[in-house]
Amino acid sequence: MNVKTSTTSNQRKNIIVNLIEEQSVESHSHLIKLLAKEGIRVTQATVSRDLEDLGAVRVRNAQGLMEYSLPKAATFSGGDTQSLILSATGSANLAVIKTPPGGAQLLASAIDRTELHGFASGAIGTIAGDDTVIVISESPTGGNRLAKAILDFRNSTKNQKDLKMKTRMGKK
Repeated sequence: MNVKTSTTSNQRKNIIVNLIEEQSVESHSHLIKLLAKEGIRVTQATVSRDLEDLGAVRVRNAQGLMEYSLPKAATFSGGDTQSLILSATGSANLAVIKTPPGGAQLLASAIDRTELHGFASGAIGTIAGDDTVIVISESPTGGNRLAKAILDFRNSTKNQKDLKMKTRMGKK
């Protein structure tokens, strides 16, 4: 075991990147153990923040098991995000959006970071699975309005230049 007397946040994140790229990292506790083998002691909260900062998402590997995947920096136009929206349905304060398999995390991140350029205003948060995103409206009856706005975003073809966003996408 390499004993590290102290590591900065950036050094620790670089080690996490290397660990995820070199092997399957299945959970926070698994990553904590791997970091301990590197001589780095961290809490679950620190690992959670680091993974969030790195944009890591859990994806299914070829064997069907969940593992963390690190996105590579990329620039996507709004059209790429639009293609993630297969359908949207509203109910009460929720909008349920269907995406292609593996697309929900990317779309939810764009919505959470308000990168749909006003189309999802009124959204206070998202929950993403593999192919479904639930968008929560701040209004008790705002689900239908959010679903319509998200479909309008998908269908919009105007101002594509203004819809460019930077996001991260898994490379595995």
